Amino acid sequence: MSSPFDAKHILFITSSRIGDAVLSLGVLDYLARTYPKAHFTIACGPLVTSFFEGFPCAHQVIALKKQKYHKHWFGLWRQVYKTRFDIVVDLRDSIVSRSVRARKRYIFTNAYKMKDSKVIQNGALLGLDPPPGPRLWFSTAQEKRALELIPDGDVPVLGVGPTANWIGKTWPPERFIEIVRWMTDEGGLMPGARVAVFAAPGEEKNAREVLASVPEERRLDIIAKTDPATAAATIARCNFYIGNDSGLMHCAAAAGVPTFGLFGPSYPEIYRPWGARAAYVSTPESFDALIDYDGYDPKTAPCLMESLSVDMVKDAIKENWPKLTASS
Repeated sequence: MSSPFDAKHILFITSSRIGDAVLSLGVLDYLARTYPKAHFTIACGPLVTSFFEGFPCAHQVIALKKQKYHKHWFGLWRQVYKTRFDIVVDLRDSIVSRSVRARKRYIFTNAYKMKDSKVIQNGALLGLDPPPGPRLWFSTAQEKRALELIPDGDVPVLGVGPTANWIGKTWPPERFIEIVRWMTDEGGLMPGARVAVFAAPGEEKNAREVLASVPEERRLDIIAKTDPATAAATIARCNFYIGNDSGLMHCAAAAGVPTFGLFGPSYPEIYRPWGARAAYVSTPESFDALIDYDGYDPKTAPCLMESLSVDMVKDAIKENWPKLTASS
């Protein structure tokens, strides 16, 4: 990115999905630090608007609810076309970023796609090397609710995310139960830890199965209880997080929590958790190999992570434990 000028108005268009939105927040943080007096207009999917409630430079947050024939982009244009933006950053390659008045435009096209982390791809859009890592901002209300859900205490907290928005990349709940017991039993890596189980609305079944396996006095139920950013603020109170490849996994890593992700039918080279205290393990088979069978349909596909054994996860956690738990 060229030398900064006196930017007053910045339009930032980001994802409708939690993971992609969180992975874009390093770029937003860079812009906010580079142009601290600028007013930011942020356009994103309705699911992720809560992530900008604590962003101090937000002038306007516009929720883009997808409509037929791309009408949501026309709706956005009508809300912003009167403003002359100094900078437009568009991570969704929309017509809006090309049709509003702007001094500089950074539009994420196919030219920036590569077999490397989305964090690196997003940074490359602005010419940033190394790329800025994701960060999170929480409002006072979000932090207050997080404290209610995970009160202060002397006992550490293991955060667990046993669900995902697609059953294909959801590790079986009985295996999460084995890992939680192994980590929290006497002699484990986190003996006697409280266990906070997270899940989004609609994903409760597997999460409740895992929660029920934890002794009642050590359970922390964070299942379908918050908006995504408040869930992230609650994860930030954990001492360690393990979960499927999901938006919550990216929230944990962005919050600086030691994070361990489980990957199957997705691309860890692109969507791995980002940060010095983050690691992952994946199935022996690649995404393409896992879905290469007759009759594959993402809408009806079963769990595709059976080949990732409990022992493989244990070994990977033990191998990465020193790095994950090192003082920052």
